[in-house]
Amino acid sequence: MDVEILALCDAATEHAGKLNIVGVFDQINAPNAPLVTRPCCVASRMRFMSLEAGNKSIRIAIVDADGRDVLPAISLNSVVQVPDNVPSATLQIVVQIQQLSLPHFGEYAVALAVDGRVEKSIPLFAKQFHQPQTG
Repeated sequence: MDVEILALCDAATEHAGKLNIVGVFDQINAPNAPLVTRPCCVASRMRFMSLEAGNKSIRIAIVDADGRDVLPAISLNSVVQVPDNVPSATLQIVVQIQQLSLPHFGEYAVALAVDGRVEKSIPLFAKQFHQPQTG
């Protein structure tokens, strides 16, 4: 099993076997914590070999530096089917997040687990910026 894509992005869709991803990011900037985003998505494309076909338990979590979920993890089950005439098949997942709130500045991660094992993790940085003084 190979995670070909794991991205936090502004928008994503999956249609007719194609994964469309717009605005990939790994950093959120704000003047104050908590940092709150507009709606966003987690998009993933996983490749499974024929011997890996079958039921898969998928979990996507956004966690802080201590491994604590910052929003409820998304858990789902999927059946991976690999046709007889090809050696592998893909599973594409798009998860929409209505509002991502990061409680403090620092490093977070988006983690993808398959059947209880973390297969891929990508960083997410929450950074403070200072607004210019006016006056």
